[in-house]
Amino acid sequence: MTQAKVAIILARVSSKEQEEGYSIDAQVHRLQEYCKRKNLTVLETFKIIESSTICHRKQFLEAIKYCRKHKQPIAIVADKVDRVQRSFQEYPILDPMIKEGKIELHFNTEGYIIHKDSISQERLMWSIGVVMAQSYVDSMRDNINRSIAQKLRGGEWISTAPVGYLHVKDENGRGNIVIDPERGPLIRELFEKYSTGNYSLSQMVTLGKKMGLRNCRGNQKEIASAHMHKLLQNPFYYGVMRVIKTNTEYPHRYEPIISKTLFDMCEDVRKGRSKKMPLYRGRDYVFRGILTCAISGRISTAETHKRTYQNGGKAEWTYLAIYNPDKPDKKMWVREEDVIAQAEEALASLKISDAESLIAVFNYIRQTNDEKKRFHRQHTASLKKEHTEIEERLDKLLDLLMDKVLDKAEFEAKKKKLKDRQYEIAELIHSFDEADDVFSKRLIDLINISTGALDDFKSSDVTRKRELLNFVFQNLQLRGKKLEYSMRYPFSEFAKCSRIEEWWVREELNFRPHAYQACALTT
Repeated sequence: MTQAKVAIILARVSSKEQEEGYSIDAQVHRLQEYCKRKNLTVLETFKIIESSTICHRKQFLEAIKYCRKHKQPIAIVADKVDRVQRSFQEYPILDPMIKEGKIELHFNTEGYIIHKDSISQERLMWSIGVVMAQSYVDSMRDNINRSIAQKLRGGEWISTAPVGYLHVKDENGRGNIVIDPERGPLIRELFEKYSTGNYSLSQMVTLGKKMGLRNCRGNQKEIASAHMHKLLQNPFYYGVMRVIKTNTEYPHRYEPIISKTLFDMCEDVRKGRSKKMPLYRGRDYVFRGILTCAISGRISTAETHKRTYQNGGKAEWTYLAIYNPDKPDKKMWVREEDVIAQAEEALASLKISDAESLIAVFNYIRQTNDEKKRFHRQHTASLKKEHTEIEERLDKLLDLLMDKVLDKAEFEAKKKKLKDRQYEIAELIHSFDEADDVFSKRLIDLINISTGALDDFKSSDVTRKRELLNFVFQNLQLRGKKLEYSMRYPFSEFAKCSRIEEWWVREELNFRPHAYQACALTT
């Protein structure tokens, strides 16, 4: 039962641009009306201008500090769950205060209140709201990563070009990379000298100094030994972009400074004239990059072994390499299919058996998805309107140039600023369009996980299997042949109860959602 008679309003936007619009004022107005309906006296209004995904949320913590100073219960009134939190990092702060009766969480749009006497189903709704808010953040991050990947596939470099190239703008204001007329020929000469095998690395550094070759960034210092070492191994100079983080390579669309043959000759010299070993591109594995060895803490590697029988039949098995718990300095091999079977057993425990509660969860998910779509439509319409207004301003700018009100330099400066904003708007619209699809996919993931995760996992390809494992499990590790794991919240809750009514029992036992699970737990 709610006890708060006073409240603070929490209105949040994540950028200065949103602050200057109507979003935060609209939130405050809606929440003031909510407080009137609930007979809550508003003590303070906190207009938070910061991302809810940043670890140190100063303004948010100020609001919490304000609540702690008051002895009487205070309602924290927010528009939606994601206005308060988009991950469970605030959970250790909010949950104890809720249980002590110091605060209540009132969510206007979702239409429910979290207080010390909230039933398990209400707390589940809160948890799922946070999970979906986190999924939304992840989706937007994924969109940015996909946008970067698309640019790379299109041959566009996403970082600072190496020495020997310059960043320029084309006639349309788009960024481009061209050969530096001063440094480019010096880079080519360095590769030609090194390919002869007559120069050591230190001699190449000395040669670069004699040439007057300097870094094109910052204070333009001379090329040091470490930089020269990287420069001579950079495939960008012959037409290939190397992304170190993912260890992938893409052909770029810019003019090369050297040929691939010259680059390979330099590689032979650097490696003592040994042949360059081809990069192994093996098959994709279910646990690639997400399963660690409990003994060494290292990522487990996988190998596929094949066998051909005398009758011509063929078979293959995949093994995971880890260290032996009984002999930590010795490696052991575990069949991948045995580990998959244990993961499937864990996924089978995620079913909510109570039909009424399950229907309530699904209705909440649909409502949240509709809210996100509505937000996307409104924000996209606003961006498109701004794009059109910029076109009109560009036309007026051209008229001012023709009328000689502006000189050429002023015109170009203003035009560049407007064009840059147009390109930014186009990228944002594209991100919102993709976010709808990705966010919906995450919602479907959540439904599948709570109703039929095992079937979904079994019928999926390797990429999809890995997505599901990442979505459900926080940690996956092998101790010998035993799979150990911890599940993300609230899936840890799904796995621990077959009936939603049992939640209150664990609350009484001070259950913590991130408790480590060494195996699939049963009620």
